[in-house]
Amino acid sequence: MAINLLAGGAAFMAYASMYAFRKPFTAASFDGMYLAGVDYKVWLVIAQVLGYMLSKVRGITWIAEIQRQRRARTMTGLIGFSWLALLGFALVPAPWNIAFLFLNGLPLGMVWGVLFGYLEGRRGTELMGACMCASFIVGSGVVKSVGMWLMVNGHVSEFWMPFATGLLFVPPLCLATWILEHLPAPNAADIAARSVRMPMDASSRRAFIARFLPGIVMIVVPYVALTVMRDFRDNFAAEIWSDLGHGGDISVFTETEVPIAIAVLIITGFTMFVRDNLKALMINHVLIFGGFAIAVLSTWLHRHVMIDPLAWIGFTGFGLYLAYVPYSVTFFERMLATFRVTGNVGFIMYIADSSGYTGSVLVILLKQFGAMHLSWASFYGDTVMALSAVGMLITLASALYFHEKARRAKEIVAVPAPA
Repeated sequence: MAINLLAGGAAFMAYASMYAFRKPFTAASFDGMYLAGVDYKVWLVIAQVLGYMLSKVRGITWIAEIQRQRRARTMTGLIGFSWLALLGFALVPAPWNIAFLFLNGLPLGMVWGVLFGYLEGRRGTELMGACMCASFIVGSGVVKSVGMWLMVNGHVSEFWMPFATGLLFVPPLCLATWILEHLPAPNAADIAARSVRMPMDASSRRAFIARFLPGIVMIVVPYVALTVMRDFRDNFAAEIWSDLGHGGDISVFTETEVPIAIAVLIITGFTMFVRDNLKALMINHVLIFGGFAIAVLSTWLHRHVMIDPLAWIGFTGFGLYLAYVPYSVTFFERMLATFRVTGNVGFIMYIADSSGYTGSVLVILLKQFGAMHLSWASFYGDTVMALSAVGMLITLASALYFHEKARRAKEIVAVPAPA
């Protein structure tokens, strides 16, 4: 257990530190700045998410093939490149510096795959992964609070703030990477409980897709819905809070996120105690379906003035992350273990992630250029209601598909070989 907590803490610190290079600029509003009649900040978000999306597309094969001994060096290169891009964002005048947000996002999409490679294929993967994914929730809020503090109290400009925030998180990132690099490899008991994790070449990737294609589609659609909602909530948190009457409040970025992170970490971490891999995979479906349902219910309650804005953003965040985190931690881990797939989580995760961020880019473009004259908060609420309904339906279909596929696989194994 001690090694699980140490590894989980290091993964949390590393991924939370990554957010210091990705999200601080979203705490700034860049008031009064426009390009071609469009809010300057919207261009920044689009540029970075586009780079992040392309990073995920490249990661489908790159992360699947990465060797263990290259991970620390790769992390240094990815983060260093993104930080230099933030320096370019500070030095080059607007609007030309928008290109540097694209360059900033380009390497960062690879970071999850590099880090999760240290954790997967272990009996404690759920706990370690849950700790890492808690940084999805806390890290973004914390670095935005740090960024806002630097602007308000440190008098750092909106353009230099992202670079300065990244500087503060370089030491914890280096420490966390050092700890992860010195973790022991999965032992024999880990391999027996899960499956062997190793790089996947082109032929093994094709075989995996051929074997699970319908299931992959049913995984990707809800994941796209979750990525769109989570990313929109995260990128435009300042605008949503402003619409709801909490603009300029530094604490609001973390006030809702810390309880969410603790709750999701505990719930997801407990799945490590479920030894039966198929049962754990079905529990993951229940968590995902329940998360979508919580997001829908809380939005309905807010629209009928039965809960206040703080509770609404908190509960929708809890629901979305309760559904999102299992995909990033336990779903694919248990899927590979259930069917004894020799490969790695990174391959299927990056198929889902690249699709998710493509959807995120399209929704931002729809909001800005689709003649939808809704406030940020109203658009967020509409998106939650529509996409969560789709997500619930397909999650049910996914549960039926994987349960039936596992049942058939057991029947084939149980049939005795002819004499």
